[in-house]
Amino acid sequence: MTDDSSKAETLAWLRRISGDLATATINRLEETLPWYAEMPPARRSSVGLVAQAGITSFIQWYEDPTSTPRIAADIFAAAPRELLRSVSLTQTLQLVRVTVEVTEERVAHRGDDVREAILKYSRDVAFAAADVYARAAEARGLWDARLEALVVDSILTGETDEELPSRIAALGWHGHGAVAVLVGTAPPQFDVDQLRRAARKMGVDVLVGVQGLRLVIVIGRADLPGRAEPVPELTFLEIAARLEPGFGPGHLVLGPTVPALVDASQSARAALAGFAVASAWRHAPRPVEADDLLPERALAGDPVAKATLVERIYRPLLAHSADLVATLWSYLDNGRSLEATARELFVHPNTVRYRLKRVSDVIGWDATGPREALILQTALILGSIGNDLTRRRAPQSRRS
Repeated sequence: MTDDSSKAETLAWLRRISGDLATATINRLEETLPWYAEMPPARRSSVGLVAQAGITSFIQWYEDPTSTPRIAADIFAAAPRELLRSVSLTQTLQLVRVTVEVTEERVAHRGDDVREAILKYSRDVAFAAADVYARAAEARGLWDARLEALVVDSILTGETDEELPSRIAALGWHGHGAVAVLVGTAPPQFDVDQLRRAARKMGVDVLVGVQGLRLVIVIGRADLPGRAEPVPELTFLEIAARLEPGFGPGHLVLGPTVPALVDASQSARAALAGFAVASAWRHAPRPVEADDLLPERALAGDPVAKATLVERIYRPLLAHSADLVATLWSYLDNGRSLEATARELFVHPNTVRYRLKRVSDVIGWDATGPREALILQTALILGSIGNDLTRRRAPQSRRS
């Protein structure tokens, strides 16, 4: 009976001083935790509510220790969203420690049983805090994964909408400026965290999407937080080469560089089209740029590849000089023989060499290499077909 009356007396005393304990705890937080003092008033108030809820819940728990699971959860119900957004797990444990210290100081003269109760309760609260943050992190991770998959899918299909920028921002995308899309096969055991670590080391941010057997990575240069020393700027092809071990066997295709993430669907279309036909190039490097697969893509019916070949090769050459087009045609038709081309055009072989160099200067492709010769010949064929169709349609237009 004496123990019951003593406990009832202690409970009544704890209830009387609960307000003073809360005030003393808030003052101690401001004195000892710089992050708390620097918080905006609204967030500071939310954290204070949690500390106050902890003191109230301890009194309830001291009265009935079997209520531990419910009371531990009630503490973080005071302001769970605000707490998780503004305070880290480490800071929450500091909050628990300060609250326990203040309470311990005030009840030290009440006996060892109250002091032991505080220590046991603080342990339960610390575990409850860890559980709350773990669940939040797990939920956030699942939500982020679904949102990231949605963003990558929107980029691949080109069905972007006004919400895409906000979705990208919600993912914490640190990329800025140029972007490129990398497409390959997903490995049997895909470690996305290792891939992200490799990307961060190169100073780039990535969006990752796995679609069946296909792995898609959107790459963007980034100013990543927490990085002290500058990172040498790599080309996107160099970045792709360093990310290559994270892909499964098979071809790896890098889309062309685009100005911003909102334009990434253009790079994605080219990368996907290249990935679909990469097996047609027997010695395709890994990774390979989608623009190096323009002939295969054009033969497969890719309208973007056809337009690219005509716009970047045929029309610039034709606009510069008809002699360059004639020389290139002849050189390719004669098996890349300088002498045969010179005989057909009634010029010196050095003239052929000079014109081929001019071709390279104008469009950036060198006709003397076998692979680039295929690209150039495909462009000439497509350009000639287009010109022929234009000439045929012109009389019809005049008659109509």
